[in-house]
Amino acid sequence: MPNPNTPTCLIRGAAGIMTGASGAAARHAGPDIRIRGARIEAIGALEALAGERVIDAAGCMVYPAWVNTHHHLAESLLKGLPAGINCSLSDWLVAVPLAYRGRFDEEALRVAARIGLLELLLSGCGTVADHNFVNFPAAGFDSAAILFEEATALGLRFVLCRGASTLARPKANRDPRDRWGAEPFETVLRSVERAVATFHDPSDDAFRRVVMAPTTPLFEIEPGQLRECAQAGRALGIRLHTHLSETVRYAEFTYAKFGCSPVEFAARHDWLGPDVWFAHLVKLEAHEIALLGSTGTGMAHCPQSNARLGSGIAPAVELERAGARVSLGVDGAGSNEAADMISEVHAAWHMQRAREGQLARPGYDGGTREGGGGAVTVEDVIRWGTAGGADVLGFAAGGRLVPGALADIAIYRLDEPRYLGLHDRALGPVVSGGRPFLRALMVGGKVVAENDRVPGLDLDELAARARSALARLAH
Repeated sequence: MPNPNTPTCLIRGAAGIMTGASGAAARHAGPDIRIRGARIEAIGALEALAGERVIDAAGCMVYPAWVNTHHHLAESLLKGLPAGINCSLSDWLVAVPLAYRGRFDEEALRVAARIGLLELLLSGCGTVADHNFVNFPAAGFDSAAILFEEATALGLRFVLCRGASTLARPKANRDPRDRWGAEPFETVLRSVERAVATFHDPSDDAFRRVVMAPTTPLFEIEPGQLRECAQAGRALGIRLHTHLSETVRYAEFTYAKFGCSPVEFAARHDWLGPDVWFAHLVKLEAHEIALLGSTGTGMAHCPQSNARLGSGIAPAVELERAGARVSLGVDGAGSNEAADMISEVHAAWHMQRAREGQLARPGYDGGTREGGGGAVTVEDVIRWGTAGGADVLGFAAGGRLVPGALADIAIYRLDEPRYLGLHDRALGPVVSGGRPFLRALMVGGKVVAENDRVPGLDLDELAARARSALARLAH
């Protein structure tokens, strides 16, 4: 039972509420939401209580705060690098993250994390899962601690996906300043154990969690070690995450070396199930979709990064129909310079329809449809980016606007020209693109941004720090 003495807050007079649910439950008439402590207590026509805080949401649209299930925050300082701007994935990896990862010092990582987290926050994102690749023996700083500190300072939920490479990629160390190299496997396991002991909170309303996340299972870790990662992660009670099937090279490599598809390779090494989610999953065969679906494995759909690198459009709709759990991730800003959740859901809505349209065939060739306009609804992509993400990350009460859910709530004001003329204003943040004015963002019942600003954050100072960090990275 909720404590009647716990402070409350009333979001009053919303013009529309999207809940993160599916079907008829995707919207609620509201117009008010009461938060008691860290949870939603009630939604409906509510009267303000004596002494409670009231947030005026007149004319605003209310969404669950977005849940970003795949990011690389360090890349916030690797945007638009000329050497990688027109590359596909393999060449881009060499030109961007592999060329610069070893140049990061503590200040550069802090600045990159602050930039990326702030960009996400101002789009209405309350939970961030970061696949951290700044782990190398000679670093001289604790990247995990830095990332948790930066997220905590902004009031966000943070999931550390501890990346690891026990095999060096070709050309990975051609820059003499790259202090990374391959990590000993025992170092990886001990690092994850320490991170879990120090930071991981398994509770339903946790703000800090840790995930076992070898960087790329086919290229950067031995198969036997991959299985050991799964065993160790499950023994620690944490989830598993990595990249898979982002381009055709994954399938080419796996068939040539192991005689199976990438998803079959994952299955052979205990890397499927409801506690696993993969970033990308762009290039899949029908039997792989069925296998991912039958095991309830999750995906982080990253449409903008996949488009930016020319990788393709992931079969997110087909995966969900098969039983897989779909969420959204923006990936790193080095391959997605629009690294915010509003841009991502807008892209997901467009690209899944484009994929269906691209697959359409004329009737004389056996086709049955003109295009893909009904492939995915706005409500679908909102659900992927909220409840879907919470489910993939294991936040059972997250990503939803219902009584009892975590009070992670984004409130958008839609009074800019791009939103004028909308017949269904509740869809505006997704269908109109851009970034709406953030009236307020609540995470765990606390207001972390209001009137499109983060209290106490000096943007001019952050910009100066970014310029200084960029200069050091470039030389």
